[in-house]
Amino acid sequence: MSFVKGKNHSSKDEVHETWNKARHFLHRGSYKFPLLPKCGFIQRLCSDTDTDAGQAIPVALHDVPGGEEAFELCAKFCYGITINLSAHNFVAALSAAKFLRMTESVAKGNFIAKLEYFFESCVLQGWKDSIMVLQSMWRQSGWSDEHRIVQPCMDSVIEKILIQPSQVTWSYTYTRPGYKKQRHGVPKDWWTEDVSDLDLDLFRSIISTVRSTKKLPSALVGEALHVYACRHIPSPLDFQAQSCVAARTDETPSKHRRVLEAVVSMIPTETASVSGSFLLRLLKLAIYVGASPSTKAELVRRSGRQLDEVTASDLLLPAATNAQSHDTGMVKAILESFLLQLRRPMSREDTERMTMSMTKLGRTYDSYLRIIASEGGLPASEFIKLAESLPQVSRDQHDLLYGAIDTYLKVRHELLHYHLRPHGSLLNLVNSNCRST
Repeated sequence: MSFVKGKNHSSKDEVHETWNKARHFLHRGSYKFPLLPKCGFIQRLCSDTDTDAGQAIPVALHDVPGGEEAFELCAKFCYGITINLSAHNFVAALSAAKFLRMTESVAKGNFIAKLEYFFESCVLQGWKDSIMVLQSMWRQSGWSDEHRIVQPCMDSVIEKILIQPSQVTWSYTYTRPGYKKQRHGVPKDWWTEDVSDLDLDLFRSIISTVRSTKKLPSALVGEALHVYACRHIPSPLDFQAQSCVAARTDETPSKHRRVLEAVVSMIPTETASVSGSFLLRLLKLAIYVGASPSTKAELVRRSGRQLDEVTASDLLLPAATNAQSHDTGMVKAILESFLLQLRRPMSREDTERMTMSMTKLGRTYDSYLRIIASEGGLPASEFIKLAESLPQVSRDQHDLLYGAIDTYLKVRHELLHYHLRPHGSLLNLVNSNCRST
């Protein structure tokens, strides 16, 4: 936008406003050009270029925050034209008004004061409005500027998260399969999808504050992390299809790596806060995006504690060097983490629970062995080590193990003629399991 002082036949009291090639004549008197008495910035520009009327001097407004629409809102306010404010245009309007210095010191009842009243009386009272304004302001200025907007929005969002679901009266986003609002009350995790729209730093700050209050169960915090991760990181299948392991130095995988490592760092320490399947999903993603060794180690440790919850497909971890093959070594490390629980003293009740978990794990693990066996790329010695890693007490029946061995021999049929005797052969593996029954 540019303002041009009187030229040729124009009056010296006129200012020519140009926006997108459209030119308008605006009188410098307040009754014909209401922008002047309400916009301190335009007042200064006009006073700085107060020369002969015959000399054309452009007075330009460059890079008005919010663009043409935001400036138009400010102009309409000055002219007394009705404007429609909402969470969608609030940040742009406020930014433009501050740029134009539409403060109370310039004119009483100016636009900034009106916007601040709208913010406090409308935006902060709403759920989605607070999130929308928070996100818009954050992307524009971050923590450093506009703390008078960002922090109140944060406080409003956190306050609403912490209230009882029965007190929720505002609209929220909830798209879980099979959920119908007409048949159910407000779910405990009603807030997780809307909060997942926020940038990582905002989300992390909200989760940190919510956790510090100790008013929400860890499983609810874990669900919020699950929703956020699924929203901002592609699924392992998407990574596998795109062969992202080879391209993990690109900007997009780097962004995904940042989100993943942040999510892992926010997982509550309680075992039941997230599921074992989710932990292994994160571990797969950690491999694809090239997460730090410490992040992978933490996921191995935590998924090991919940290994009895997972399925065989959960254990199909991609190899770091080839997304089409599987990392069996990491699975062994996860199993070892699980077995560490056997070394600590347990009550009778804990022992019974662990026995049930071991039996469940045995079936899952042997099903995993069968899948690995069908791929045919695993050396016999490695296959045997994997099978022997699981304590025999975990196998209440051996049909699944026999099926895995049978599958392996069919795929690697040459083993029927070679390598059956050396290093704990497959025959010895079968015989040892027969003796244990």
